[in-house]
Amino acid sequence: MKKIYYLSTCDTCKRIINDIDLPSEFILQDIKTETITETQIEEMRSLTNSYEGLFSKRARLYKELDLKNKSLTEEDYKKYILEHYTFLKRPVILFGNQIFVGNSKKVVEAAKQAIHE
Repeated sequence: MKKIYYLSTCDTCKRIINDIDLPSEFILQDIKTETITETQIEEMRSLTNSYEGLFSKRARLYKELDLKNKSLTEEDYKKYILEHYTFLKRPVILFGNQIFVGNSKKVVEAAKQAIHE
C-alpha cells in the first residue's frame, strides 16, 4: 500500500508531501472531500494498534467539545475520526506495512527514509 491521507487545505500537509518527494504510484486521499471509511480507519489502526494514536488532540473541535475533560475509549476515538476529518492526525502515510502518523520532524524523516531506501 502506498497512500497518504491528508488535507489539501493544510499547508503543513502540502509542505510534507513536497518535502518527501513522493513517487508517482502514491495515492493521495484528501480526507475533506473523500471521507475516511471504517475499513480504512481499521486498516490504519491495525498498523498503529490504537485509534488514539491516529487521533488529533490539536483539532479545534477537540477543544470546542471539551473532549480533554472526558474519558475517551478506543471506540470513542474511532467514532470521532469517522464523524469528522479534523480528528485524524495528519498526514497519515501508508507505505507497505508501515504507517507514519503526524507531522513531527522525526515521523516525516522516517517516512522519507523508508520511501526512498
